[in-house]
Amino acid sequence: MPAQAIQFCTSHDGTRIAYAVSGSGPALVRAPHWLTHLEYEFSNPLWRPWIEALANGRHLLRMDARACGLSDRGVPDLSFAQSPRDLEAAVDAAGFEAFTLFGHSQGAAIAIEYAARHPGRVEKLVILGGYARGVKRRGYPPERVAEFDALAQLVEAGWGRDDPTYRNLFSMQFMPGATLEQINRMSEVQRASSTPRDAARLVRSYYEIDVTASAPEVKCPTLVLHARNDRRVPFEEGRLIASLIPSARLIPLETDNHILLPQEPAFAQFFEALQAFAPAAATDAARSPFPALTKREAEVLDHIARGQDNAQIAAHLDLSEKTVRNNITSIFDKLGVENRSQAIVLARESGLGRT
Repeated sequence: MPAQAIQFCTSHDGTRIAYAVSGSGPALVRAPHWLTHLEYEFSNPLWRPWIEALANGRHLLRMDARACGLSDRGVPDLSFAQSPRDLEAAVDAAGFEAFTLFGHSQGAAIAIEYAARHPGRVEKLVILGGYARGVKRRGYPPERVAEFDALAQLVEAGWGRDDPTYRNLFSMQFMPGATLEQINRMSEVQRASSTPRDAARLVRSYYEIDVTASAPEVKCPTLVLHARNDRRVPFEEGRLIASLIPSARLIPLETDNHILLPQEPAFAQFFEALQAFAPAAATDAARSPFPALTKREAEVLDHIARGQDNAQIAAHLDLSEKTVRNNITSIFDKLGVENRSQAIVLARESGLGRT
């Protein structure tokens, strides 16, 4: 895992914005979005595989949105209009001149707005689970809008409590296929990322997003990926983005999860599509006989090829047996094998398990 260097810059209105740079290779910028904490997520098992995969063979820039993570909290203005300007400040401070821009969830609208304003700097645009219209811009009936207003009130009332019940409601929307451990980790990130008041203010500001006029102004090649059964952002919103941005390509992902989980095939599919669209520099992982596997999964597969059982693998890698089992399930899915024996044969044919 490449080390990260956390730094701070000042946005146009004096707000301090935290950003982190890690890895080396072609430049990739992740647009800011809700629920981040640069320092905390770097060690969180839910987000660490994401950071590791994004920074593998790339010079990665991540940032905390205003009122999130290590950036200034309690700032007066949390309107969407500030977000692209905060991104401008971080990119300029980090010295990124030309790069691939990645927008996930709310970050998609920020990335679209930035790309429309800076066509000479964004070489390629990648959107995952994004939307161009907030929930109050989609023409929903009044009763549906009232439901979203109630959710914002729940955030303000229950976000900071020791009892994670309210936060878990959101976690299940973001990733219904998650394990209990992943739900708990998501709850921890939510609580650390923002104060209850700021979290509710951010939610309400995202409800008003509308970049449908800016999307047609994006000139760079664009790849849009969206979970077909996304419970947080409907698939139709991904289709809309792909129809608004000229020559954008849409790839449906067969999952219910808004946040893709490392153990599911859609996670590997996303990073394979990213690599094909915006290739990273060659690394040991890229030269691996099984590039779809994460670094941890490749280690587990090597131990499987040595003939070790789950308990032995857990002891060698300092993992729980449950984590080993989850990794093995993901490995079998990615390799297209049905059992341990088939995995061992495939791994040994590729040179693993020799030490």
